[in-house]
Amino acid sequence: MISDGVEDEEKWLAAGIAGLQQNAFYMHRALDSNNLRDALKYSAQMLSELRTSKLSPHKYYELYMRAFDELRKLEMFFKEEARRGCSIIDLYELVQHAGNILPRLYLLCTVGSVYIKSKEAPAKDVLKDLVEMSRGIQNPVRGLFLRSYLSQVSRDKLPDIGSEYEGDADTVKDAVEFVLQNFTEMNKLWVRMQHQGPAREKEKREKERSELRDLVGKNLHVLSQIEGVDLELYKDTVLPRVLEQVVNCKDELAQFYLMDCIIQVFPDEYHLQTLDILLGACPQLQPSVDIKTVLSQLMERLSNYAASSTEVLPEFLQVEAFSKLSNAIGKVIEAQVDMPIIGVVTLYSSLLKFTLHVHPDRLDYADQVLGSFVKKLSGKGKIEDSRATKQVVALLSAPLEKYNDIVTALKLSNYPRVLEFLDSGTNKVMATVIIQSIMKNTTHVLTAEKVEALFELIKGLIEDLDGTPDDEVDEEDFKEEQNSVARLIQMFSNDDSEEMFKIICTVKKHILTGGPKRLPFTVPPLVFSSLKLVRKLQAQDENPFGDEASTTPKKLFQLLTQIIEVLLNVPAPELALRLYLQCAEAANDCDLEPVAYEFFTQAYILYEEEISDSKAQVTAIHLIIGTLQRMHVFGVENRDTLTHKATGYSAKLLKKPDQCRAVYACSHLFWVDDQENMKDGERVLICLKRALRIANAAQQMSNATRGSTGSVALFVEILNKYLYFLEKGNPQITVASVQSLIELITTELHSDSTSPEPATDAFFASTLRYIQFQKQKGGAVGERYESIKV
Repeated sequence: MISDGVEDEEKWLAAGIAGLQQNAFYMHRALDSNNLRDALKYSAQMLSELRTSKLSPHKYYELYMRAFDELRKLEMFFKEEARRGCSIIDLYELVQHAGNILPRLYLLCTVGSVYIKSKEAPAKDVLKDLVEMSRGIQNPVRGLFLRSYLSQVSRDKLPDIGSEYEGDADTVKDAVEFVLQNFTEMNKLWVRMQHQGPAREKEKREKERSELRDLVGKNLHVLSQIEGVDLELYKDTVLPRVLEQVVNCKDELAQFYLMDCIIQVFPDEYHLQTLDILLGACPQLQPSVDIKTVLSQLMERLSNYAASSTEVLPEFLQVEAFSKLSNAIGKVIEAQVDMPIIGVVTLYSSLLKFTLHVHPDRLDYADQVLGSFVKKLSGKGKIEDSRATKQVVALLSAPLEKYNDIVTALKLSNYPRVLEFLDSGTNKVMATVIIQSIMKNTTHVLTAEKVEALFELIKGLIEDLDGTPDDEVDEEDFKEEQNSVARLIQMFSNDDSEEMFKIICTVKKHILTGGPKRLPFTVPPLVFSSLKLVRKLQAQDENPFGDEASTTPKKLFQLLTQIIEVLLNVPAPELALRLYLQCAEAANDCDLEPVAYEFFTQAYILYEEEISDSKAQVTAIHLIIGTLQRMHVFGVENRDTLTHKATGYSAKLLKKPDQCRAVYACSHLFWVDDQENMKDGERVLICLKRALRIANAAQQMSNATRGSTGSVALFVEILNKYLYFLEKGNPQITVASVQSLIELITTELHSDSTSPEPATDAFFASTLRYIQFQKQKGGAVGERYESIKV
C-alpha cells in the first residue's frame, strides 16, 4: 500500500516537472523574442504546476527548486525590460492579471524584487504590499514555499542601515516588521500542517514538518543579519514578538525548534542582556517540549562567551545571570510536573557547568546548584534511569574536572548528599572517578577531617552498599577497584606527625568496615603508610617533654599489631607474615628489640599454625631468613632463639631440594659482613655441610625412584656459597673443601646415571670461569683462589 503511494507520488512529480519544463521552454522562447505578454502567460502556466496538493514536502521542494531556477531567469528579463525603458510600475500591475493566485503572487514577488531595485518606490511599501498579499495562500505547504521565495528575493533588498534601499528614520523598523510579519505567517502555516489530515498520520506529518522547519527558521537568521538590529531594538521589539509567536502557537515541535533557533542565531551578548525575557518564556512552553536541551544549549553558549574574554565577566555579574538561570530552572521544573528525572539532572548539570565556567571562584554558587538538585529529588529515592545516573556522574565530575583538586570539591557540603541518590553500581563508578582525579593530579589529602569526608564520598568502594554481596561483582573489576583504593591511601600525607597519626586512625576505622574480601588490598598500604611515619619519627629526636599523648614509634607499632591481626580473620596468613616481617625490620631501625622480637614471634606462630602449603612455606622461610639476616638489634640470646627456629623450619620442609636451599640460606644468619660479632665461621660450615648431606640424599632418592641421580644443580649452588664465604674470609672454608666439591660435581656431571641438564652445565661452567677470573685478577681475593684447580 505504502509502495503504491510512493510510486503515485513519483508519477505526479514527473508529470509536474514535465509540465513545468514544457511551459518553461515556451517562456524562454518568448523571452528570447522579447515578447513580454507570452513570457508572462507561459510563466504563469509554468508556476501553476506548484498548485498541486498531491506531493509530499520533500517532492514539492524538488518541483519548487526547478521553478525557482526559471524565475531567476525571468527576473533577469524584467531587469532588462526596465533598463530598456519599460515601466516597472506597469509591469507590477500587469502581473496581477494572472488567472490563478499562486502564479500571480510568485510573479508579483519576482517583479517586486526588480521594483525595489529600481528605487521607483520605497522598499518598505513594496515589501509591505507583498507580505500582505501573500496571505492569499493559506495551504500550508504552498504558502510556506511562496513566503520562503519572498524571503529569498527580498533579503538583500531590506531597508537596513547602510543599505542602498535605506529610507527615512524608521527604515530598520520597517525591515524588521516585514521579516517578523513573514515569520509569523509562516509559523502559523507550519503549525497548521500538524492539524490537517487523519490522526493516524500524525507521525508522518511530524516528519514532513521537520523537513520544512528550516524555511521558517531562515526568517530568524535574516533578522540576526540586519545591521540595524541593535540590543535595544532586539530587546524591545524583535525578541518579544518572536517569543509571543513561539508561546502562542502552543505546538511542541515549533516551540522547541524556534527556541533553539533564537539561541543559535542571535549574538551571545544579546542573550545575556535579555535573559529575563528569554527565560520568562520557558515555563510557558508546552510540557512536552524538550526544555532541558534548549536551556542546556543556552547555558553552553553563555559559558563559551564567558570563556572567550575576561572582559565580559563583569556583564554576567551585572545582570545576575546565575540567579536568573537558577530561578528559571526551578520554575520550569515546577511548571512541567511530569518532567522525567533525566530532564532535572541535565538542567542542573548544565547549570553547574555554567557556574564553574563563569564563576569558578564562587564555590557557594556551585554548592547552591547541588543543594537545589538535592531539594528537587528529595523523597524520590534512588535514581533508576541509567541515562539519568550517567548525567549525575557528569554533574559530580564537573567540579573535579574544573578544579583538578578533590580538596576543593570536599568544601561543597551538598556533594555527598547528591551521591545518596545513586545506586551501588553508580556509587562505585563515581568513587573511581574521584580516585582517578586524585591520582591524575597527584593531590595529597592533608588532614584527617578531609580524609573522613573523602571516605564518605568513596564508600561505594570501601564497603557493601544496599547489602549487595561481593560475589555478584566481577573478580577483575573488584581487584581493580580495590587496587585504586590502595593507591589512594598512599596519597594521604602530612608533615605533622600528630595529624598523620590521626589520618592513619581514620583510614583504619573505614577500611575495617570493608569485610574480609577487601582487607588484603587495603591493609598493606595502610601498614606501609604507618611504617613511613615510624621511620620519620625515628629520624627525629625523641619527644623532649615525654608527652603521653604524642605520637611515638611504640604507639604506632601497637596500632600496626591491631591492623595486621585483622588479616587473620580473612584468612590471609602469608600476607600477615610478610607485614609482620616488615614491621620487625622497622622496629630494628628504631632499636626496639622487644617489639622486633614480638613481630618475629607472631610471624613464627603464623608459619607453624597457619601456613601449610609447601610452596607457601618455602617462600615464607626465605622471607624469614632474609629479614632475620638484616636484624642488628637482637642480643645473643634472642638472636640464637630465632636463628635456631629458622634453621629448624628449613630442615623440616617437605621436598629435599627445598630443604637444601633453605639450609644453605641459613648460613648467612651466622655471617653478616658489617657486624663483627656476627661472624661464626664454624656454624656457617655446619650449615653448608648439612646442605650437602641433604643434596646427596636428594640424589639417592632420585636414583631409587627414577633410576637416575637427577640434577647436580644443588651441588653447584652450594659450591657458589662456599666461594662466597671463601671470598669473605671465613677461615672454616678451605680451598681443599672447595676443590673436593668441584671434583664431586665434575664426576657427577660425567656419570652415566646423571640426567643431562644444559642449564646446570652452563651454571657450573660459569662458576669455573668466575674462579679463573678471580685468579687472574690477583689481590687479596685472588690469593684465596690461587690454589684452586679448575
